[in-house]
Amino acid sequence: MHEGILRRQSVREPAARTYARALPIVPVRARGLTIEGADGRRYLDCLSGAGALALGHNHPVVLEAIRKVLDSGAPLHALDLATPVKDAFVTELFRTLPPGLADRARVRFCGPAGTDAVKAAEQLVQSATGRSGMLAFTGVPDGATTEAPPMPRDPTHPSSAGLPQAQDYRCPFGIGSARGAELAARWTESVLDPVSGLALPAGMLLEPVRSEDGVITPPDAWMRRMRQLTADRSVPLIADEIQTGVGRTGAFWAVDHSGVTPDVMVLSNAIGGSLPLAVLVYRDDLDAGEPHTPTAAFPGNQLAMAAGTATLSYVRENSLGERAGAIGSRMLDQLRSLAREFPILGDIRGRGLLIGIELVDPAGDAEVGLTEAQAQAQVEAEVGADGRHRVVTADRPAEGAGARSGLDVSGHDGGAFMGGPRPAAPELAAAVQRECLRRGLIVDLGGRRTSVIRLLPPLTITDGQATAVLDRLADAVANVARNYAASGSRPHRQDQQHPPHDQAG
Repeated sequence: MHEGILRRQSVREPAARTYARALPIVPVRARGLTIEGADGRRYLDCLSGAGALALGHNHPVVLEAIRKVLDSGAPLHALDLATPVKDAFVTELFRTLPPGLADRARVRFCGPAGTDAVKAAEQLVQSATGRSGMLAFTGVPDGATTEAPPMPRDPTHPSSAGLPQAQDYRCPFGIGSARGAELAARWTESVLDPVSGLALPAGMLLEPVRSEDGVITPPDAWMRRMRQLTADRSVPLIADEIQTGVGRTGAFWAVDHSGVTPDVMVLSNAIGGSLPLAVLVYRDDLDAGEPHTPTAAFPGNQLAMAAGTATLSYVRENSLGERAGAIGSRMLDQLRSLAREFPILGDIRGRGLLIGIELVDPAGDAEVGLTEAQAQAQVEAEVGADGRHRVVTADRPAEGAGARSGLDVSGHDGGAFMGGPRPAAPELAAAVQRECLRRGLIVDLGGRRTSVIRLLPPLTITDGQATAVLDRLADAVANVARNYAASGSRPHRQDQQHPPHDQAG
């Protein structure tokens, strides 16, 4: 059965399939962290349905909630009509929202995918503000449908248009840490200020953690600065919590870490308790919808709402967000110790149980950062369609600019950031993923050139299971590192068409 199903899939489904090419398994049973394949092999699942399985596979409270709806005779499809199941879901959701939003929130049920919710968020703020265009940050995957106005290009990704989002390991300006975050904030400010020549956008879309882009977490101070910049200009701030919400990062919502209250929250994945559901939560004064406004065909998925209610309440009542933060912190510490042993591990980062491990080529040339003057020159790039330039530096805001960001930039000597990272190594990341699968561990790839191993285990993972995950991962990394050292070159990327034959418990 196993081989036959895989063969039929390869000829019936498109080459564009992603997870199936890297993970050629046929799941037949699953519970918690564990998946059993049709070939009898068992795997520890650290993909968790791209974060949709906050409680893992087939959690009892989720199954009970689904059975209760099925046994009740309630309609499974109710469009946008009020139902007891929907009322319970919204009530539970409001209990978890950031302070300042729950008291004046509205909820819109969209099509079932996160991309549907992103598109609905764009339409919402465009209708509310009467403006067009969206500000997004380079590499925000769920914002791919946005039409960003003309703006500078991210210097680390010359082919991609968008605002540079603050990060440390591969700083957009190559100068690292707080100084780079300061310049990224000023770049955004320069685009939003009137002297840029650009009209204000309808909204700003950002992810508190850029999960698909390699688990990039901007500083909390930078997040607060984005909130202040948008609030001062009446630009709605849209937080994409599709993969970061429901306790994943160690707080119920990732924006809670910085104390930011967005105007709009885009929710999906875990919000449906493993079933398709996407939701917008937004400030009531943005509610410009009129009767007969077109809506999605499947906004009232009763089973997903029931499963979502069970998941939200279980995470909240059992403080699983806080527990994810504690377990994730221990896992990060152990992974950083592993990175000191194996130079193919370039950076270990994450928040809670959203962890990124970037693979690099240790024999490659380190990226040399910019000098302070070069970094400032990047910020002085053209930002207006009329060809005007505006000088904005970390030390001298342009005329008409808003308040200073308040980011700590002390201790920077103004020279080059010489300790730059080694080149990203997607072939090594793919090799580690294959070696993990051979050991019965499912991990995901993402980030720059898919060079980042992503771990998204369920929030219910036990201490013993976390140890088992790290043991298998460490063994896989050690094997790839040995092969790299023996060959003197990186392995070639290859699609694994058949599962390994060795058994993993």
